[in-house]
Amino acid sequence: MPALSSDFDLTGTGYCASFNFRRATRAITALYDRALQESGIRSTQFAILTAVVKTQPVSISTISEILIMDATTLTRSLDLLRKQGLLTISPRAKMRQRFLNLTLEGEKALARAIPLWRKIQQEFEENIGGSDHWRTLRAELESLAKLAASLEKKQSPLQL
Repeated sequence: MPALSSDFDLTGTGYCASFNFRRATRAITALYDRALQESGIRSTQFAILTAVVKTQPVSISTISEILIMDATTLTRSLDLLRKQGLLTISPRAKMRQRFLNLTLEGEKALARAIPLWRKIQQEFEENIGGSDHWRTLRAELESLAKLAASLEKKQSPLQL
């Protein structure tokens, strides 16, 4: 007979880091998606295009490391951006790497999105307590991302 929900000790689960970060991420992503809507790209696409344009041509593995995205999720997102004509993916080069570049259409999409992003970013920073507070919080988030990535690397595949 299955356990009834009252049989579970759920003490402390509301403090779960994963739950709370995912909850915040969904809310912030929705906010930025709405703000970027008229540019024709979503906030996740904005993040990828921004990462590519900063260092293009850039390998897919480098973008994966920068964004801390697994290969399957990133490949799906890159294929969509390629089909939309926003970036190119080179054939496999030496060492089996493929490289990314923004197309003219990708540059145009990014040019439309940047002012919209600046507006929502400024509003977000003002409402979170100012740009100094945001910089402090951002540094903490970066440290947490690095910590989580290092903890994940320490786990063996059997523990996952």
